Formats: sequence, structure tokens, C-alpha cells
Amino acid sequence: MELLVTNYGSFLGKKSERLILKENGKVVNEIPFHDLEQVIIDTPGASLSTDMIRECVEHGVQISFLTSTGKPFAKLVSPYLTGTVITRREQLLAFFDERGVSLSKLFITGKLKNQINVLKYFSKYRKGVDRELFETVYRAIDQIEQMADQLNGIKGRCIDDVRGQLMSVEGRAGNLYWQGVKLLTGEKVNFPGREHRDSTDPVNSLLNYGYGMLSRQVEGALILAGLDPFGGFLHVDRPGKLSLVYDFVEEFRQQVVDRVVVAMVNKGIAVDMEEGMLSTATKQYLSEKINERLESQEKFQGKKYKLRTIIQSQARRVATFLRGEAKYRPFVGGW
Repeated sequence: MELLVTNYGSFLGKKSERLILKENGKVVNEIPFHDLEQVIIDTPGASLSTDMIRECVEHGVQISFLTSTGKPFAKLVSPYLTGTVITRREQLLAFFDERGVSLSKLFITGKLKNQINVLKYFSKYRKGVDRELFETVYRAIDQIEQMADQLNGIKGRCIDDVRGQLMSVEGRAGNLYWQGVKLLTGEKVNFPGREHRDSTDPVNSLLNYGYGMLSRQVEGALILAGLDPFGGFLHVDRPGKLSLVYDFVEEFRQQVVDRVVVAMVNKGIAVDMEEGMLSTATKQYLSEKINERLESQEKFQGKKYKLRTIIQSQARRVATFLRGEAKYRPFVGGW
């Protein structure tokens, strides 16, 4: 269970074995710590008791703090969730050999295949009612499939040799994907195309807030798998940059966030904005829908699992791949 705290003046404390949330001095929610997975603070005016923080870290519950646009700026986790020395050592060494190349190619392969399947998912309902739109989207799908095949021909001794080629393929496929999304939402909303920062239009604001939520989920999974979230491959090192989170999250953006946002737009769900940002009510609605999506099941390696479980499982597979114990295969959701 995830607890989202959005109201100014909220207080989080501990009572017996439960987390209590107070607003205006009154208890508005009580949750047993063993039922919690994450606490998200999305308001500049919340306070937390130290015994509540200690109980959370002892139960493995992460506490994340967000800016008004949904970007994480701090996280409280146990200092002992650092995994094995071997995993972290191999992760850092892999930056200098072909493991970093292979893993980056697989992350992008998963991203492109999930882009294709999300476009197929939303366009299949248009086949009978708008044949021209359906065929236009499928031409974009064909081109993205060709780009996914190009990844097989990219080879190098380390990630620095191939980063430019990989990001070129990823960027060109992304342009086609977002053109397809724009076509599939065009009747419902004015979507200017994908904008990453400081966007004030409803669709990009929903996407950015959703990606922030997903990144927190991915970061927690990587930490639990014993990996360093800062030690990425495709995304270059920079102080404070969660490079491995940005690498690994690419495999899940489309199936977790994009599907929810496009569905919201196509269903005509109101996206309320306040001074260029999502309203509190819209954030809460989006948060609920993304959590529902994370709890939904997808077929993976012959069985059905919750998406939340697949993310954690894939993080562990990244660790075993880096240690040379198993192959890594990207997750590709259905359509």
C-alpha cells in the first residue's frame, strides 16, 4: 500500500504498530506499518515524527519527498539496504566492458517493443471506425520495428563506444511513438508533443508526474536488488543523477504510465490545472490509477505477475546479469 500525503499542515506519526496521518489535529488515516510499501510527501508543509521514520525504515518502507511538479528531491531509506559488495563492484566494472553495452541495448529494445505494443493497444479500437488513422499509426509501428532491428547491429567494447548510436535509435523511435500518441489522443486534447521539463499542458504534466511515481518504484527495486541507482550506463554520470534509474525505467514507462495517461485522455477524464501545474485532485486520481496499473497482472516468462512484482524481479535479474550468473531479457507487456 502506498500513502500519498498532499495537504499542507499534515502530520505523520506512530501509534502502536500503525502509522497515523493527522490533518488539523485530527486523525484522518491509520495504516499498519506491515501493510505499507511507500510514503510519498507531495506538499511543502508536512511534518514527520522520528519514531514514525524509524518504524518505516525497519519495515523497509521508503519515504519520498516531491516537488510541486512531482519530481523527487529526497528519499529516506535504511542505510543497510546496500546489497552485496560483489553486485556493486561488478556493476561499476560493467561500465568499462560489453556488459554495459548489452544491458543498454536490452533496455532500449524493451522500450521500443513496449512503445509498439502500446500503440497497437490503443489503435486496435480504431481499426473499424477510423481506417486512415489506424493505417497511419501502423506505418509508424513498422518503422519503430525496423529501428528495433537496427539495435542488433550496434556493437562496441564499452558503452562509451556506442552511446551515441543507441540514443539516436531511441530518439528517432521516440519521435514516431509520440506522433502516434498524438494521433490517438488528437480528438480529445491539445497535445503539443512530448516535452520533458517545465511543461504546462495537461498531457505532459500527467506524463511527468507519472514518470516521477514510476521512477520512485524503480529506484526502490534497484536498491532492494543490491544495485547502486547512480551507476548507470546509457545515461552519463552527473552528481546527484540517478543514471541507472533512468536507464532501467525506460523498459516500463509505456506499459505503466503512458497507458494510464492515454486512457485518461481518451475517456475524457478532467485534468484540472492550477497555475500551470496539476491540481491536487488530479494528482490523487492519477496516483490511484497508476497504483491500480502496478497491481494489475501481465504475462511474463510464461506466467502472470503484478507489474510491481515484475519490476522487482527485473531489478534482481539486472544484478544477476552483471554478476555473470544469468542472461537478461527485457519485459515486454501485452496489447
